[in-house]
Amino acid sequence: MQTSDTSLEGYLDALASAGPTPGGGSAAAVAGAMGAALVAMVARITAASPKFAARSAEAIALVESADALRASLLRARATDEEAFAAVVAAQALPRSSEAEKAARTEALQAALNGASAAPLATAHIALDVLRASLEAFALENRHLASDAGCAAEFAAAAIAAAAYNVRANHPYMKDEALVARQSDDLASIDRQAASLLAASRSA
Repeated sequence: MQTSDTSLEGYLDALASAGPTPGGGSAAAVAGAMGAALVAMVARITAASPKFAARSAEAIALVESADALRASLLRARATDEEAFAAVVAAQALPRSSEAEKAARTEALQAALNGASAAPLATAHIALDVLRASLEAFALENRHLASDAGCAAEFAAAAIAAAAYNVRANHPYMKDEALVARQSDDLASIDRQAASLLAASRSA
């Protein structure tokens, strides 16, 4: 089921329901969005503080970047829900004749391609959130260091969760070249995320 209630409680109720959507890919995007929101919070508070006047321009730029990332992840959440709903719809297509079976297979493969692409896009955006969390640390507002750290952890969790949802589709996808490209892409994201998260934890 698609989430129409925009409240956090409404979203969690939908996530906990027996409906196929929202699911893990949607939740991954939400986790990344929370990370982006925390980066924006750190930057906004820092930008408004006279104590950090020398960092004001840097903080304001980070606010704009983090807000844009959060908006992108909320769109990614909706895209993921729509992509998986397409898989469910394709699975429900009739297959009583050879023609119906062929049409169902074609629709299902297209839907699976979309269902793997959606969380992969989420992982890319969450990687940018992880980078932004390091920029939040670089503002050197020690009172908000824990918030910057939480932002990094949420972003890393979003990447890991999104990756599960990409790979879950691969065994059923017939486009081996696409699977290979997505796997390579995920491996690159994983390596970068591990390095950035380690830097965040040491910060």
